[in-house]
Amino acid sequence: MKDRALAERLGAAMRSRRQRLEVSQEAFADQIGMHRTYYSALERGEINLTLKTLRRICSGLGIPVWELLKDADV
Repeated sequence: MKDRALAERLGAAMRSRRQRLEVSQEAFADQIGMHRTYYSALERGEINLTLKTLRRICSGLGIPVWELLKDADV
């Protein structure tokens, strides 16, 4: 599996979860202390994220890391 495809699937799972919460990218990024443009690039799968960042995002979504990875079919 290519890194880009993995990043895109993970980003799509993040977007889906955030949208279920009915929160904008800007509001969510602010909530987790991240710049909106960086978070937006993560959702688009343009950049890879660290485990620390993944944990931060999942905490903001209110889910365990494994659940987001499952959503992304990782």
